[in-house]
Amino acid sequence: MYDLDTRKRALSLVAGGRSMNSVSKEMGISRAAIRDWKVRIEPLPSVAKRGECVRCRPVPGMPTDPEAYAYLLGLYLGDGCVSRQPRGNYSLRIACADAWPGLIDACADAIRAVRPENKVCRVQQQGCVSVTSYSIHWPCLFPQHGPGPKHGRPITLETWQQHIVGAYPWPFIRGLIHSDGCRITNWTVRPVRGVPKRYEYPRYFFTNRSADIVRLFCAALDQVGVEWKPARQNRLAKNISVAKRASVVLMDAHVGPKY
Repeated sequence: MYDLDTRKRALSLVAGGRSMNSVSKEMGISRAAIRDWKVRIEPLPSVAKRGECVRCRPVPGMPTDPEAYAYLLGLYLGDGCVSRQPRGNYSLRIACADAWPGLIDACADAIRAVRPENKVCRVQQQGCVSVTSYSIHWPCLFPQHGPGPKHGRPITLETWQQHIVGAYPWPFIRGLIHSDGCRITNWTVRPVRGVPKRYEYPRYFFTNRSADIVRLFCAALDQVGVEWKPARQNRLAKNISVAKRASVVLMDAHVGPKY
């Protein structure tokens, strides 16, 4: 009942990361038919395979926009994951809280800057948006991917990633803060001439369960001259505090609160 072009278009959408359910609704074709075509028709190349990857060249290069990559790397180390999909494809997913729509937009913009050949979609989940993109090349760009949570395995940057973070430490710090950090207002009470007086001051926190990721964050802070110290720890996560006035001013100039 369906010509070959229709069948190929449906399979191409599925190969590009769409679910059979969404393709079925869009094209008015039953999921059983699409499932049958996947078996009977020779698999089509994934749409996400189009476009060159700078890391796959005979002489690997740097991402086209290293500044955007540094920011995206910070987001990925905090709240991102790379997952294998059918047909050898991979998905990059960054979880962004609904409370920060500006962060969701910034994340999507960074993905487009790093992989302009691939589409970016937003999947609404409970309390957050999963900013998602499909490509066979995400493992090339994020070699830290692997099974299980990041705090359960070693996380180290490859030499080319170290060069990017070294050249763009502030976008990297911003990505980590936007994923696993915050800017808050602390307060304390001190006696002034015998009268208690309330003082308020801004402070940055970064919290992560991976000692390796915390180490990368602190090394970047050291590079840009931000003073930090370990905050109250718990058995599940490590907390880093930036509270010195000069350091907070630096963080405000280059990172700022989530928005």
